[in-house]
Amino acid sequence: MAPRKTANRRAFLRGAATAGLGAMAARSAAAQSPDPLIVEPQPWAQGLGDGVDVTRYGLPIRFEQDVVRRNVPWLTADTISSINFTPIHALDGTITPQGCAFERHHSGAIELSKQDYRLMVNGLVDRPLVFTYADLERFPRENHVYFCECAANSGMEWAGAQLNGAQFTHGMIHNMEYTGVPLRLLLEEAGYDPAGKWVYVEGADASSNGRSIPMEKALDDVLVAFKATGEALRKEHGYPVRLVVPGWEGNLWVKWLRRIEVTDAAVESREETSKYTDTLADGSSRKWTWAMDAKSVITAPSPQSPVPHGAGPLVITGLAWSGRGAITRVDVSTDGGASWQTARLAQKGTPMALTRFYLDVQWDGTEMLLQSRAMDDTGYVQPTKTQLRAVRGLNSVYHNNGIQTWWLHADGSVENVEVS
Repeated sequence: MAPRKTANRRAFLRGAATAGLGAMAARSAAAQSPDPLIVEPQPWAQGLGDGVDVTRYGLPIRFEQDVVRRNVPWLTADTISSINFTPIHALDGTITPQGCAFERHHSGAIELSKQDYRLMVNGLVDRPLVFTYADLERFPRENHVYFCECAANSGMEWAGAQLNGAQFTHGMIHNMEYTGVPLRLLLEEAGYDPAGKWVYVEGADASSNGRSIPMEKALDDVLVAFKATGEALRKEHGYPVRLVVPGWEGNLWVKWLRRIEVTDAAVESREETSKYTDTLADGSSRKWTWAMDAKSVITAPSPQSPVPHGAGPLVITGLAWSGRGAITRVDVSTDGGASWQTARLAQKGTPMALTRFYLDVQWDGTEMLLQSRAMDDTGYVQPTKTQLRAVRGLNSVYHNNGIQTWWLHADGSVENVEVS
């Protein structure tokens, strides 16, 4: 098998070496006029650079200043209760830098110090307790990589292609390593009553964002987290403490967590009745659809990440995830779903975390309709939008995990279209 793989790679490189007259002309010109960036001394090699303390907290270099979160101004009346989007088109790997991870606020990001932080556990418990930040640090902690996805991610695409960029269609998501205390340990410390079938979690911001979580989930994998990717949470992500609810919609990941109440029934708060329910074609709504189903998107090529080099070797890459388990396979289509090729997973999928996929192709310079289709270890296959609409209709806002299509044009530009 090894020699055949080598031969295939050599053939791939030979194809790259002969990919069009433009490339040949460029090599010819280079032979006649050596590239000054190679043969001549450059300013950055003729002087001293910055010392170690010039930037006390490392920031991206200025050449990457376009890799930022962005919002859609017309989406909400005010940015105080709004959302912005992770620049997934410009990232690789799977871990989202905290500074790029999307924000969702209901009444703005608040400043709450560790010294002023308090967390109450009350309701159906033997001992109502109040924890300080220092108290939480004394409990056994765990580290896990999980994605957080807003239930409204891709919501604006229900009725058809609308926003021209993977950042805007799929960027309400991040994937970080969280450090925290299992919620189970805090409930056990307070002596939760077995009659308590739910916990109600509430934030300290002015919106008092609150959601009910079944006790079974609360005792399973929910974290009370105070670190992300090794450092303190950012202000916009709930500093100093937030909830992490693996695989479930982001609204349950309550930021600035202040209260956990054990109850015998769901509280039926605003965020789980009038909001975060799925309106069906007949006007009825289904609630408590917490888990985020398997989903994927090609991040490059995409509208914000066009192809600059013309025909030849092309790397198609993207992200896949599932709130019900681990991604086991991703297929990629270059012809709008008429045929599929199995992509290469950068690493074996892990439960409730992003998985990066790649498909290396030889592009002939003609148009392509790019799609990706994810599968998880439950056997679930990501649906087309037509399949999804057959069940859900067009009235939904949340939980759109339909297959996305990008139209790659011959000039390398990319457009959001629908082929469902």
